[in-house]
Amino acid sequence: MLRLFTTEPERGAAGRRASGRRNFLLQVGGLAGLGMSVPDFSGIAAAAWAGQSGREDVNCILIWTRGGTSHHDTLDPKPSARAEIRGEFSAISTALPGVQFTDQVPLLARHADQFSVVRNLNSLNGAHGTADAVMMSGWPMNPAVTYPCFGSVVVRERGGRATMPPFVQLGNDVDRQFFGGTAGYLGVGYNPFEVHADPQNPEFRVRDLSLPNGVRMQDIQLRRDALKLVDRFQRELTQQPAGLEVLDQYYEKAFRLVTSPETHEAFDLSREQEQVRDAYGRSTFGQSCLLARRLIESGARFVTVGCGNEQLGGQWDTHRDNFNILRQLLPPFDRGLSTLLLDLKQRGLLERTLVVWLTDFGRTPTINPAAGRDHWSSAGIAAFAGAGTPAGTIVGATDETGGHSVGSEYFPRDIAATIYTKLGIPLDTTYVMGNGRPMRLCEGSPIGELM
Repeated sequence: MLRLFTTEPERGAAGRRASGRRNFLLQVGGLAGLGMSVPDFSGIAAAAWAGQSGREDVNCILIWTRGGTSHHDTLDPKPSARAEIRGEFSAISTALPGVQFTDQVPLLARHADQFSVVRNLNSLNGAHGTADAVMMSGWPMNPAVTYPCFGSVVVRERGGRATMPPFVQLGNDVDRQFFGGTAGYLGVGYNPFEVHADPQNPEFRVRDLSLPNGVRMQDIQLRRDALKLVDRFQRELTQQPAGLEVLDQYYEKAFRLVTSPETHEAFDLSREQEQVRDAYGRSTFGQSCLLARRLIESGARFVTVGCGNEQLGGQWDTHRDNFNILRQLLPPFDRGLSTLLLDLKQRGLLERTLVVWLTDFGRTPTINPAAGRDHWSSAGIAAFAGAGTPAGTIVGATDETGGHSVGSEYFPRDIAATIYTKLGIPLDTTYVMGNGRPMRLCEGSPIGELM
């Protein structure tokens, strides 16, 4: 919704009414999808929209399977292990000689020469919530500091293009218990534009881009003009042009977002041919992957595609009934991700679009009495494609049980270093927190085999 209204004047610390003040709030769908609220605007509200739109930068799509996807049952099977480790799935050949995946991801196996797999990842963490913060920033948990996620850093360094939100999160499958997937100390102005609606739904609408019934574009323009008059009057009363300028910039970007035909078109999946939508799969995840491609194509810089909580029939946190749950989760995931990679390549977008698949952590080598696998931080997987990543590379290996890396291993900080390096962001970039403390962006090292 979009409305302009007045509230009661603010009161001072002693309960007195703050004189000469007015609080006009412009709401665009509640602004919740922009990841911010009106009180947060001061000094940072327009930051996420600062433009460097003329630059041809590398973009990124992050696939996040929330809950901890089993490496044994996807891209690192152990067909020669005992049954209680091997599990119920068979191992199948891939496009890479001598490399096997499980039979639940036949399309990824067929196109294994289009992406690379990291098999020696040690997440250093085995807890949900914490995982979203750690894996999406590359930093260990720190109760005193909330580190920014990759998408927020990209927006901070690269800005936006035209009217497209530069950082979009599709779905609500990011655990925010410890502020994973958010801007952290960079400020809420760099949080993602969140789309929680299901893109496979025929009635799919992006709330923050949609006007309620009865509201016309003419109404928006009238309210916009009214806001300008009020702001001009406020400047004359308070002589606070700098603060109001921040609001002006934000409101202008919000209006452009709501009224932009290009933005509406990017989110409109009905413009895709039916065979293309079918190729991605008529699932939440498949259509989210298609939407991510459209957003990148239209100017977004970073898109997180969540997959997990209540999506595709369950979560990836398979403490119980691991194999039956994965039989539901993996086919649409296999189709959506493999089609995304092929589609990006066919359209000439893969060389300037980094695609990364991450999850919380790995799962236990031994199947538990509930036919599930529990949390396992010592071994797991990640996948990379595009942006110059050598296709068809298998990085590292785990032992015969899939419990530990053989030889060298990589950590979340190295995943972060690889992503930032491929996106052209120097690892020694330093920010200053509100308390004046300097913060280095990343302390990891890029994964050499992927560079």
